[in-house]
Amino acid sequence: MAPRRPGAALAAALPSAAAFLLLLLLPPSPLLAAAGLSGYFGTKSRYEEVNPHLVHDPLSLGPGAAGARLPAACAPLQLRALLRHGTRYPTAGQIRRLGQLHARLRRRPAAAACPAAAALAAWQMWYEESLDGRLAPQGRRDMEQLARRLAARFPALFAARRRLLLASSSKHRCLQSGAAFRRGLGPSLSLGTDEVEVEVNDSLMRFFDHCAKFVAWVEENDAAMCQVDAFKEGPEMRKVLEKVASALCLPAEELNADLVQVAFLTCSYELAIKNVTSPWCSLFSEEDAKVLEYLNDLKQYWKRGYGYDINSRSSCILFQDIFQHLDKAVEESKSSKPISSPLIVQVGHAETLQPLLALMGFFKDDEPLKANNYVRQAHRKFRSGRIVPYAANLVFVLYHCDQVKTSKEEYQVQMLLNEKPMLFHHSNETTSTYADLKDYYKDILENCHFKEECELPKVNVTAVDEL
Repeated sequence: MAPRRPGAALAAALPSAAAFLLLLLLPPSPLLAAAGLSGYFGTKSRYEEVNPHLVHDPLSLGPGAAGARLPAACAPLQLRALLRHGTRYPTAGQIRRLGQLHARLRRRPAAAACPAAAALAAWQMWYEESLDGRLAPQGRRDMEQLARRLAARFPALFAARRRLLLASSSKHRCLQSGAAFRRGLGPSLSLGTDEVEVEVNDSLMRFFDHCAKFVAWVEENDAAMCQVDAFKEGPEMRKVLEKVASALCLPAEELNADLVQVAFLTCSYELAIKNVTSPWCSLFSEEDAKVLEYLNDLKQYWKRGYGYDINSRSSCILFQDIFQHLDKAVEESKSSKPISSPLIVQVGHAETLQPLLALMGFFKDDEPLKANNYVRQAHRKFRSGRIVPYAANLVFVLYHCDQVKTSKEEYQVQMLLNEKPMLFHHSNETTSTYADLKDYYKDILENCHFKEECELPKVNVTAVDEL
């Protein structure tokens, strides 16, 4: 995709002479367009950022696909896929804030000294609050193509007449993502005895809503986000805010971190939804993008990641459900019975996957992410855009291996994040015996009880005291 020059959208709407003058007024800025910023969009990142080969071939399995396969003597028994919904529109709140900022720019006289503001004032505000986080057409394509790639990677499991259990969160974008995934597989698979719609299962896909302790202590507790708030007021964000205010010829006090962030995210939405470089991108350099990515990651870390134990502990209901189905498949295999659930696909949110990965200990940095250690965290593991972009997926695959033909244990497990094999902590390998994996996570499987974890204490303890 060729980056468009800042102001190109406005130039197209003006008579040729005026357009030429405007483009002259826009200096050849060193600022990078969406293509240069796209690695820093956090949870609003395109799936192609973690799998760049898909830009050229949306059905490619990638350069390392062949090396990720197990020996021929190992046959897949069960696949459990946890998916984040595909590319979505902004939420109503983000659209409102963008509308406020855009209206402010439109009210200002289009001064020659402020070409960026003039270009953005002329930009068409096409987002409507009714879009409110709904799945975009690109999101449907994300899911259909992911389904086709998984079917190509595991043809035996996705063969005709295999049973598919398909569930989703109750959110419209997830239900539509589930339906799009199903369409991507074509008509050959069975959804069981009846061709039912996608099953709604919020108890697993939105476990956080059902965890009273998380809701009270983190979700609805302003103090829990103190590191995020501190970073918004810190020197790094202040520098970005002042730079954006200067580019828009606005007093710095008329902007805040939330408005600057919504301008940055508009750049991300335009790229993800429409595959264009928005004029909003021209406000930001790569260094600005790194600061704004850190702001997004701080929120994810403290609200969904390692910031508080309850974030990840609340996901143990989902973690245990995964292993209950794996256990059942192993038992059926040992009894020479058909696997009753060879394919289980569930569609949720970034907020579904991130706590689960934290529960399992992935992407944990030695030092917590805080407002005052931005520089030290430049090479952090916890980067939400690399972990849970749109259409993110965590896949567990259980294999049965012929011990006569291979030296491997009978039951093996592989985990893939965004279609790439993950290294297990206990073995530092991309496969594990099922027994070793269960043993490594024995404490969570046996001692993490959702009801007890999520129950608010009966004594009068404040959330701030506990956190």
